[in-house]
Amino acid sequence: MTGPLITPADYRRACRYLAVRDPVMAAIIRRQGPCGMGRVKRSDSYLALVEAIVWQQLSVKAAATIYARLLAAFPTNDGLTSAAVGKSRRERLRGAGLSWAKVDYLKDLSTKVNRGTLDLDSLETLSDDEVIAALTSVKGIGRWSADMFLMFRLGRPDVFPVGDLGIVKAMQTAYRMRKPPIPKRMLKIAEPWRPYRSVASWYLWESVENSPLNGRP
Repeated sequence: MTGPLITPADYRRACRYLAVRDPVMAAIIRRQGPCGMGRVKRSDSYLALVEAIVWQQLSVKAAATIYARLLAAFPTNDGLTSAAVGKSRRERLRGAGLSWAKVDYLKDLSTKVNRGTLDLDSLETLSDDEVIAALTSVKGIGRWSADMFLMFRLGRPDVFPVGDLGIVKAMQTAYRMRKPPIPKRMLKIAEPWRPYRSVASWYLWESVENSPLNGRP
């Protein structure tokens, strides 16, 4: 069974809920204003995964530049698709600025999509855990990339990317910690945010201007 989806009306409800449950989060919400998470929801599953791969371990500026080059490398017909990437030479992908490892990741993603091993159309019908299992079968797609897909493509409301460095930094700052928090402590702090941990995560990213979608086309 699919997980719940967050709707535009849910964002206001989520903000009120988070503000009541956590005074630190309430202060962040007051400072940042209305939630803009819905404005950056991705409409294409394949491109959302390509973006997630490109963005891995890069600064916002560098990742945005490489992704723009990658789009420009496939300007004709349907553009950047699994079929086009599957047929392209590895050097063409490398020419956009991707590392050879990420070239391999995009090739593996495209092969699995083209062969039907990964059915992107069915992902919306799966639970969060099932989506994560399906996506992490692709080379180079780990838990972080799967979490980004759940949040910004499928609109799942209760995702908490505990391994994201921006989230770690934001929590350390917001909760006045001397050291970066370990996952166990982060999960404990985030427990009152359920079932809106995705929205809380967005506010944490925005609080340190480190959203994974900032600067994306």
